[in-house]
Amino acid sequence: MLSLEEKLAIVESFPELQRKDVSLGRINFHYEESSYDKKIVVYHLHPNGNGFVYADYVKGYATDSKGFINIRDFNGDELRTIIQKSILSLTDPSSKAQPKMDSPKEERWTDEDGHVLSVTFSEDLWYVYAGSNLDCAFETYEEVEEYMSEEGFAKQ
Repeated sequence: MLSLEEKLAIVESFPELQRKDVSLGRINFHYEESSYDKKIVVYHLHPNGNGFVYADYVKGYATDSKGFINIRDFNGDELRTIIQKSILSLTDPSSKAQPKMDSPKEERWTDEDGHVLSVTFSEDLWYVYAGSNLDCAFETYEEVEEYMSEEGFAKQ
């Protein structure tokens, strides 16, 4: 589990989010450019590392009745990804104020025989290609890593 300081460093790397300190040492982060009434992206980030991210409009995540997911056990990549997806889900596609994306455009993975697979992220899915042929698609990066490991591939 990431510490509060590690989570804060990730969340604060998104310049489009504004920090709002709330009661009991908890911290919220608002996306003021939201195209919806909903503006809170990170909710009640607590000194013990617990917290929530708004994901009601994000596919592939189970949310509570208010549209939030618990991020207590998220690693750095998972946290960065869900925050990016949350911001994008609150952004009108026709708006010029699009959030920055830190996800790589393409990753190359190789096996010991020199075979190369490429991994790209597009429209909420991770795609694995062998040359120009689609090999498979995954909802999370963790699934990509597990698949690649099982198949004997390592990231370059």
